[in-house]
Amino acid sequence: MFTGYSTTCRVSRFFVPAIIAVFMSVSLIAGGYVWLRTSLPPAAGYIAVQGLEHSVTITRSHYGVPTIFAQNDHDAAFALGFAHAQDRLFQMDVMRRFGAGRLSEWFGPVTLNSDRLTRTIGLYRAAERQYASLAAETRATVTAYAAGINAFLSARTGALPPEYYLLGVRPEAWSAADTLVWGKILDLHLCGNFRDELLRARLSQRLSPGDMAILYPPYPKDAPIPLRDMTLRLSPSQLEALYALLPGNVGPYQDSNNWVTDGKHSASGRPILANDPHLDLTAPGPWYLARIHTPTLTVAGATAPGAPFVLVGHNNRIAWGVTNTMSDVEDVYIEKVDPDDAEQYITPTGPRRFYTHQEEIRVRNAPPYLLTVRSTRHGPVISDLTNVVGTVPTLGQILALRTTWLDDDDHSPDALWGTMRAQDWGAFRDALAGFVAPQLNLVYADVDGNIGLAVPGRVPIRRNGDGWLPVPGWTDDYEWIGFVPHDALPLIYNPTIGRIVTANNKLVSDNYPYFLSRDWEPPYRAQRIAMLLDATPSQSPGTTAAIQADVVSLMAKELLPLMLQITTHSDHAAEAVRRLQAWDGKMERSKSEPLIFVAWLRALNRALFAERLGPIFPRYWDLHPDTIREILVEHREWCGPLALSIVDRCSEQLSASLDLALQELIQRFGDNMNEWSWGLAHEAIFPHPLLSRIPLLRWLFDIEIPSDGGYDTVNNGTTRIWSTTAPYSDVFGPTLRMIIDMANPAQARFMITPGESGNPLSPHYSDLLYPWRNVASIEFDDDASGGTLSLTPARPDDPKPHIEDY
Repeated sequence: MFTGYSTTCRVSRFFVPAIIAVFMSVSLIAGGYVWLRTSLPPAAGYIAVQGLEHSVTITRSHYGVPTIFAQNDHDAAFALGFAHAQDRLFQMDVMRRFGAGRLSEWFGPVTLNSDRLTRTIGLYRAAERQYASLAAETRATVTAYAAGINAFLSARTGALPPEYYLLGVRPEAWSAADTLVWGKILDLHLCGNFRDELLRARLSQRLSPGDMAILYPPYPKDAPIPLRDMTLRLSPSQLEALYALLPGNVGPYQDSNNWVTDGKHSASGRPILANDPHLDLTAPGPWYLARIHTPTLTVAGATAPGAPFVLVGHNNRIAWGVTNTMSDVEDVYIEKVDPDDAEQYITPTGPRRFYTHQEEIRVRNAPPYLLTVRSTRHGPVISDLTNVVGTVPTLGQILALRTTWLDDDDHSPDALWGTMRAQDWGAFRDALAGFVAPQLNLVYADVDGNIGLAVPGRVPIRRNGDGWLPVPGWTDDYEWIGFVPHDALPLIYNPTIGRIVTANNKLVSDNYPYFLSRDWEPPYRAQRIAMLLDATPSQSPGTTAAIQADVVSLMAKELLPLMLQITTHSDHAAEAVRRLQAWDGKMERSKSEPLIFVAWLRALNRALFAERLGPIFPRYWDLHPDTIREILVEHREWCGPLALSIVDRCSEQLSASLDLALQELIQRFGDNMNEWSWGLAHEAIFPHPLLSRIPLLRWLFDIEIPSDGGYDTVNNGTTRIWSTTAPYSDVFGPTLRMIIDMANPAQARFMITPGESGNPLSPHYSDLLYPWRNVASIEFDDDASGGTLSLTPARPDDPKPHIEDY
């Protein structure tokens, strides 16, 4: 009896503190969660803020999409800034810090290379210069937008978004340059042809011009490669290091679709316009839906958090959508350092001193980093990123970057401001005259029945060359001698065919008098859209949505007849061939065939190119359907090992590649092919810039969903084939979809992903994920079920802001 009591007491003495500790931990977590919930925007109430001229009302729909009712343009821009800050503050903060080269102040040494890159290129300095050159109306809009963000920072009474507490940081006041640097970041990502120049420069050090022509089929086989003639002295390791420093999504290969049909080809008798820009899948996403009403303007569509413009959408009379033109608006110049004075470089008129300045990058938990930035007459010296600061590369060569979008007279924000307010084709065209970069294909429609395509942007005219490889900078032979005149840029207005389609495909014929690019995307998506439009000559919003949802792979239909000419050596290979022979080419998540085909094509690329390219191969590794077709049809000698003279080994190479691909799939998914599916491997993944790096929080907040589509389908679902861990994950695709029937623009259909809010605690963080995957849509209507918030001009005697219903 006594012993039992003693044991019970000992157990009690052990468990009671533990229970109390668990209870306190749970209470703290619950309390912290409740407190962090106050970071969500108010659903209803009123807030008195400094900077408004009149009261503004913001209603929110069931999905948290705002409609802003304002009395003038100033207050509309102010309110949009306020709404953006409510929903996307941390995303905007990271964006401006990336552009300013200040990520390391928050994230430490891990982001130092990113900061060095953006400071060397000078994104933020360009944004600061740009502000002074803008029209008064645009400056006023940008200033009002920044005031709206700052009003939110001043008026908020709850917690900050949770990411700030994880990092232990706080937001700073917003400035006009913070807004304008968003455009420069877009330029870097969508115009980044210079990254491909560096890769091709590295390849040309290893391969002959004939081999280069096979790796890049459009390149003329007999064309000279000036880089080889010059014997570039930068070491392969320097080129490799420089290439590795650039973000992986720098480059023009940001796919998108847009098209427009006239009233003769629509059920309503008015044009129908569709657009689905493809970008990296992220959480939060790059787009934010908003509608703005003022007495003089109603405009609705997709905005970018951090900027006060509707970039894709409609007003009461016109609609517009965008894709990337793919034009080459950048060149890398090889400069010679003066052998007698390392502070000078060689020009046609003699040595010239580098323009040099120093910047201090503050680094969290580390000493400040002093960065010396040098520039030549062509632009910033990007090869310094691979060297010890202030030293001269061995052998006396450096690389400088020339771009259109670092020039001081970049009036692209003026063009965006004017586009939103244009009421007809003439005003639309006039507004775009000052647009610099990135060059875009803008399809157009209006309520009067007109359709068109404008391609604004500043495209250089080169004295020699086409910008495909780095060129000499010590001579004037490769200088830019002007820009393609605005009136000479590609233009279509009311074509007799009754439709316009662009999908990053080649835009102009060979007889177009100016050079735009040689890096067009394969025409599969454009061809498929045209086929589907032909199949349904009377379009409606429903048939247009079906085109956006289409997942037929023309790439597979083109390549499989060439790839299936093999002899199989195993039961698995025979079964795979049978499935592919019967496959309809649809990249559907429920099917195994898309997974087998992509894995096979991935393995074939590795078999054909890994030995020839050596250490450069991981940089080149992709599906390359145009190159594979060229080899299987015209250059079958590439199928044999380099050491052998055997000409035709393609059948053996295809068989071996299929076997290897199947072995890898069996390791990943088991040996029962009936249990394989594209969706099993092809999950759309939306990483968060911070939470996805923290194991426990990644598990809680990661957003993934099996998805359809592939590399070349209209409903795009591009993968990182070169990844060794997740080569089939869907990481890039239609982050926005829009369909507008000009018979009733107010009923335009939209979809973004994964949600309208960037706050992980919000119900609108990922509530659009399934509708997006299923190609559903939402509309701007009078739904205010998400609440109504009033912003009123603050007076000196106003009480503290009153906010209801978090």
